Amino acid sequence: MPVRLKDVAQHAGVSVKTVSNVVNDHPNVSSLMRERVQASLTELGYRPNLAARQLKHGRGGFITLAVPQLDSPYFSELAARLSDEATRRGFLLLLDVTGADPDEERLVLSGMRAHMVDGVIFSPLALSAEEIAARTDDIPLVLLGERRTPTHLDHVAVDSVAASWAVGEHLLALGRRRPAAIGRQTREGTASVRLEGFVGALHEHGLDLPDERTVTVDGFGREEGYHGMRQLLDLPADRRPDAVFAFNDLLAVGAMRACYEAGVRVPEDIAVAGFDDIAEGRFHAPSLTTISPDLEVLTHHVLDLLVRRIEGWAAPPEHPVVPWTLHHRESTGGATAPVTTGPA
Repeated sequence: MPVRLKDVAQHAGVSVKTVSNVVNDHPNVSSLMRERVQASLTELGYRPNLAARQLKHGRGGFITLAVPQLDSPYFSELAARLSDEATRRGFLLLLDVTGADPDEERLVLSGMRAHMVDGVIFSPLALSAEEIAARTDDIPLVLLGERRTPTHLDHVAVDSVAASWAVGEHLLALGRRRPAAIGRQTREGTASVRLEGFVGALHEHGLDLPDERTVTVDGFGREEGYHGMRQLLDLPADRRPDAVFAFNDLLAVGAMRACYEAGVRVPEDIAVAGFDDIAEGRFHAPSLTTISPDLEVLTHHVLDLLVRRIEGWAAPPEHPVVPWTLHHRESTGGATAPVTTGPA
């Protein structure tokens, strides 16, 4: 049987009104009384009736984070940070894993998965910008991701073009002249903007990125990176790359495993760089050169925008850009200190 406010009041020896004030964080409660009631709430295992709160206050206290996958360390860390910050702001974060399925993403966009939810943080992968722009649901929404998105919606992102350009500049500064990329995909999205930035840097230095050194992948996991590097290593010696930019760290980790098995030295024979700065890359041997998005700033921007929208803020949409850092690590022969940063 659920614990009621009345049960807590009897246990603490106070009035129901006092318990209600503590539960709702009312300021007019002494610290001593708050500790006393909180001890009873904890001991009895009281849980608030969220449905009743929604009827009273017009909101349920829930935010949904809809992402294409959760087995990616990047999305896992992002979800943990957003959950902590949402809790600090009085919300519970619910996870919705779409699997990058267009039908699942349409359900998120239409609000069909948002019952009793006050707002949605959405990282779409399968839907086009046009489909997203046609959204008619009025639940507050903030978009994540580096792909092109409608300008009439709030959107928080890293400038992946600039960050990937910096990776290209770094690899070329090492004297590498046969660069390669692992991570191209057939659909528009993260891969296309990272490819754009990387190729832009090469072109500025008079180099091209031939198709044979641009590996297309179905996913962004270790296995795809492993097989992508094997494909590059099968090229004739005079066309084999001397530098590889993998479009995320998992691809890079898989690529470095393929090099290890083939007896190819990283970075002496092939320099490898990634994107995301996951813990696995930092502790890999060699440690991975990578782009590190500022997740603390990203989390702040996302929840600040969303909570203000939930509270009725009607200002024009905002599109904050998240700072990033390029860490030069052992996989490109660099130091462990960051040397290149994006806009603050």
